[in-house]
Amino acid sequence: MRTERNLTRLDRVFARLDREPERPVGLDEPRMSRHRVVLFSATLAFYLAIVVAVVTTSWLVRFDWQVMFFRPYQQWPEIHAFLDYWVVLGQRGPTAVMVAAWLGWRSWRQHTLRPLLMFGAALLLLNATVGAAKIGMGRLGPHYATVIGSNEMWQGGDIFPSGHTANAVVTWGILAYLASTPVTRRYLSALSAVVSLSVGLTTVYLGTHWLSDVFLGWAAGLLVLLALPWVEPLIARVEGWIFGVRETWRNRRAGAGVPVPAPAGASALFPPRSPTEGVGPAREPIGAVRSARSPAYLAPGPHTTRSERTPVTPVGSRRPQHPERVARGTTSARPVAGG
Repeated sequence: MRTERNLTRLDRVFARLDREPERPVGLDEPRMSRHRVVLFSATLAFYLAIVVAVVTTSWLVRFDWQVMFFRPYQQWPEIHAFLDYWVVLGQRGPTAVMVAAWLGWRSWRQHTLRPLLMFGAALLLLNATVGAAKIGMGRLGPHYATVIGSNEMWQGGDIFPSGHTANAVVTWGILAYLASTPVTRRYLSALSAVVSLSVGLTTVYLGTHWLSDVFLGWAAGLLVLLALPWVEPLIARVEGWIFGVRETWRNRRAGAGVPVPAPAGASALFPPRSPTEGVGPAREPIGAVRSARSPAYLAPGPHTTRSERTPVTPVGSRRPQHPERVARGTTSARPVAGG
């Protein structure tokens, strides 16, 4: 009776993955379309408007102070413990490790470096733009504010824009950007928007950022995501260069033909027992014509099984001859001891 093993859910998942060992053909990559250019321009205008509103100490700064005096962490203390962990989704270190692990596995499955290279380019743009803005404007956070009602600009701080918020937008938004299908991109975009919005509001709840910091962080992260199609040609050239270097290195190793050296001490542990031991047969040159072998080694007839073969009786005794042993029936030449 033949029995077949029932496939588990994990077996079905790996079976599905084995069907797509190569990069998908006709992958839908985002392009810098007119709609994206308009959205990028609108986001940039919003970014500049937030900066101007804070620098001029407008109504937005007064609203920041009102939210700070409201102290949301004292109004709803029961969710404080949960939000302390939830805000980790905006920290650059843990989120970068998780997303890089997923994109690295995807790159290995699809035989392409584009996911990892795009993620690295996005993080590079994020650190350069957000870091420069933080250092350039030097705003102090709510916990370190000195004058009530002031914008706390150029005081040596590094809080404007919110790095947690911008990092959440870029780190989780890159998953939607690198999605293979429009449907997957749509769902991942909604998920990344929820995560980035909640992380930004969590920093306001905890009192680590002004509300205007979060607004500027959302705009800064969105600008990085919208600018990624401009980086696509450079990523394609870098990927082609890396694969070209790999092929060149493989060809050099294959053409060198350098034998692998034996481990140190191998000859001392296993010395040859004869002068010719350990020396392999001489190799024939490629293309040489081998001479016909003599058919003397062939069996004289068809092959027979062991049970059909005639037993062969060995001639003579198999016991080793003793120098003092004599055959039976003969007189011994040894002298008899005694009287």
